[in-house]
Amino acid sequence: MKVKCIINKLNNFISKIEKITGKNLNLPILSCILLEAKDNKLFLKSTNLDLGVEIFINAEIEEEGTIAIPGSVLKNLINNISGNNISLKTEKDNLLVSSESNTSVIKSFPNDDFPMIPKIDLKDKILIDCKKLLKGFKSVWYSASTSTVRPELSSIFISIKDNYLYFVATDSFRLAEFKIPVKTDKELKNILIPYKNIPEIIRVFEDVDGDIEMSFTKNQISFKYDNIYLTSRIIDGNFPDYQQLIPKEHTTEVVVLLDDLINIFKIINIFSNKFNQVSFNIDPGNKVFEMNSKNDEVGENVNKVAAALSGEALSINFNYRYIIDSFQSIHTDSLVLQFNGQSKPLVIRGVSDNQFLYLVMPMNK
Repeated sequence: MKVKCIINKLNNFISKIEKITGKNLNLPILSCILLEAKDNKLFLKSTNLDLGVEIFINAEIEEEGTIAIPGSVLKNLINNISGNNISLKTEKDNLLVSSESNTSVIKSFPNDDFPMIPKIDLKDKILIDCKKLLKGFKSVWYSASTSTVRPELSSIFISIKDNYLYFVATDSFRLAEFKIPVKTDKELKNILIPYKNIPEIIRVFEDVDGDIEMSFTKNQISFKYDNIYLTSRIIDGNFPDYQQLIPKEHTTEVVVLLDDLINIFKIINIFSNKFNQVSFNIDPGNKVFEMNSKNDEVGENVNKVAAALSGEALSINFNYRYIIDSFQSIHTDSLVLQFNGQSKPLVIRGVSDNQFLYLVMPMNK
């Protein structure tokens, strides 16, 4: 293999895919990036068996060839080389990397050991605006369970119904749902993407401005844009019928400025106990909305909050960190808190925002 290409382009894409490389002691080849030179393109491939990505850049190919190089070594080297152009050449099964000011030799791994990245037939594809797709993932993925005991909860559920693409995640204590319109007549049910793959999907496509082609089989889902192809394993399981958990009505409603809540939660954080408990005291008849926190070792505080109130009086406790997590997905100045009595979940939405919904279960006193 003998290739010449632009350093900045190579560095950009290596940075995107290096973090996908696996740290598997039994399969050291997974720590590598596979470089393949052919058809005037340099292909970069990375996989951890759960997630795989293939990117190509245009390059001057003098000799075609393939080589597997430790990803972290290649990334750190390319990231610190100055200049405009770089040359990559195989020499005695190693990679010679040279620029105007630097020459390095990197030891390689047997490229025959590198796993194949599954390719999905993109004929049956769905086109989705990339910015909206990533916004959907970002809006819900933090609500997934970090435990692998129930794989269906440590995943992001996506489905298409009535021309909307739904993103949902839950850890059984809270649930986030986000939906975007899509132009398709297809119905998509019960696709579960491992939540740990979501940050890498975001990283790979974060600079893309345009439509992504999404396709799927029973075991894999893929995303393709121009020179980028990514595929992820699908979890075999059934996501909870979460629609049954969302209250169809409410008995108490609070409309409050998002900035006011953010500032109050900063104070609550000082006085909260190890369970992150916050108490809501709502009395619409007397126009009272208070949020209280108490720590036996620190003290306690009471916060009076300006808000529009309606419905029945209520006192109820929540883990305030779960509530704060939802703020990253709310892009309106005000939000709506909808309660349905004791032991029932709180529903949070942005005012006039029908795309995002967040549900939090209350805490016992």
